[in-house]
Amino acid sequence: MTTASICTIGDEILIGQITDTNSAFLAKALNKIGVKVIHMASCSDSDKDIANTLKRCLKMSDVVITTGGLGPTKDDITKRVLMRLSGSTRFRTSRKQLEIIKNILTSRGIQMLDINRMQADVPDRCTVIPNRIGTAPIMQFHFPEEMFGRNNLLFSMPGVPFETEFATPDVIASIQAHYKLDKIFHKTICTFGIAESVLSKQIEEWENSLPENLHLAYLPNPILGVRLRLSIYGTTQKEGEEELEKYSASLKKILGDAVYGEGETNPQTVAGELLLERNATISTAESCTGGYIAHLLTEIAGSSRYFWGSVVSYDNSVKINTLGVNQKTIEKHGVVSKEVVAQMAEGVRKKLGTTYSIATSGIAGPGGGTPAKPVGTLWMAVSGPKGTVTATLVSKSTRKINIERFAASALDLFRRSLISGKI
Repeated sequence: MTTASICTIGDEILIGQITDTNSAFLAKALNKIGVKVIHMASCSDSDKDIANTLKRCLKMSDVVITTGGLGPTKDDITKRVLMRLSGSTRFRTSRKQLEIIKNILTSRGIQMLDINRMQADVPDRCTVIPNRIGTAPIMQFHFPEEMFGRNNLLFSMPGVPFETEFATPDVIASIQAHYKLDKIFHKTICTFGIAESVLSKQIEEWENSLPENLHLAYLPNPILGVRLRLSIYGTTQKEGEEELEKYSASLKKILGDAVYGEGETNPQTVAGELLLERNATISTAESCTGGYIAHLLTEIAGSSRYFWGSVVSYDNSVKINTLGVNQKTIEKHGVVSKEVVAQMAEGVRKKLGTTYSIATSGIAGPGGGTPAKPVGTLWMAVSGPKGTVTATLVSKSTRKINIERFAASALDLFRRSLISGKI
């Protein structure tokens, strides 16, 4: 299988000044054509570090893609390193890139300087892929097997994310023309409500039975739950899809209603689909989640067909005066309780006239907890024509992650309760 390494160049990445989004974008693009990314690296703006990193990447993988280290300033170091690494003897001017640079500068009302012209100069042993929306050209180098033990292609791309993304199809086309590529096929099963460690133990026997060319990855996320990605390598499309379907079906059978979907779906999308199927509507009454459930629901285009509104009842007066929660219930059981959250769900459903409702009350943190109700405690409720269902959980994380997990857990409680016919 053809392998790849991705290298980001620049001190600004290493000090956390900017976030590296190029690596993730390139990895997805390479994966789609059957190139397996086996290594990612970041290095500083120094000749030695860049040279050592690139040599290491060339020895371990077939394709190497770098981003950054190019520009009309003194940090244009990558080009010099690549000149030495490729055995080039001189720089030549890429006429196509020079013309693009002139047009870009003219359109911006900027005078062409020598430092701008120099960006069109490339090592004589490289093939230029013109950067049609930026000034730094994409440089492609071929390293024969005797140099690093592989038939290597190296691409040097600009660090500006939108320029990298725009040029990626040209890089991908070049890779496809150079290598005979195997396909990689994926299938992702989305689960919610089972911790990664518990999930791993639950499917241990099934996982041990997977053939050598079929791999499983655990992808936990506070909103999405734990996604299980199955990947199969070195097979035909028909065989790959059949194998993935066979093993995903047996996995779903083990996990039951913990599975809420496949691929890129999420709890809010699934909730919306269930509501549309039933021509139903929903509302939310949120305390600790502060409107985050409403935010997730309204992220989905067309959610106005089923989502009617939300009451963010952060203060007890709103719970009592707007949602109709009994003050004595709060005094007896506390705000974070089964009894209060049930009344919140029933109150907002009645107030807004929706088919279903979701309510939350909890302690997101970092303060406010007690021995009986520690930080991270959530009570949630879902209500519908058949009744009200409540549940609780404790999430020991940061305030932000607690809120995200609370909201997603409430949506998942709605899904399970609706499918089981409890509400």
